[in-house]
Amino acid sequence: MAAHGHFHWMELNTREREKAKAFYGAALGWTFEDVPMGGGAPYVVCKAGGDMVAGFFTMEGEGFDGVPEHWFVHIAVDDVDRRVDMAKAAGGTVVREPWDIEGVGRVAIVKDSSGAVSGWITPSA
Repeated sequence: MAAHGHFHWMELNTREREKAKAFYGAALGWTFEDVPMGGGAPYVVCKAGGDMVAGFFTMEGEGFDGVPEHWFVHIAVDDVDRRVDMAKAAGGTVVREPWDIEGVGRVAIVKDSSGAVSGWITPSA
């Protein structure tokens, strides 16, 4: 588990999950595990030598219209709710208020004062 303030997880936001698997499998030697998400495309866990190193999220629906494919980072924080309040006080905004992902942790999407967006996560124990 990453310590507070360290990068915790990287996630490719893509529309072409199978193309991404083919590319990163051939170029980096990654292997993949599909994880059902209930209703949508499965989440893809990427592994290097058996270790989880990243994930693929499939961008589906109107909310992703015009959003280019990109890598998205998640930063580990000690208390996501408290840190979101601190981000607001420091001039940031919240794109998505904290929510729980079972077995993963509590996550929020934060935009810093310059407009850069990242996920903040208090990982599950």
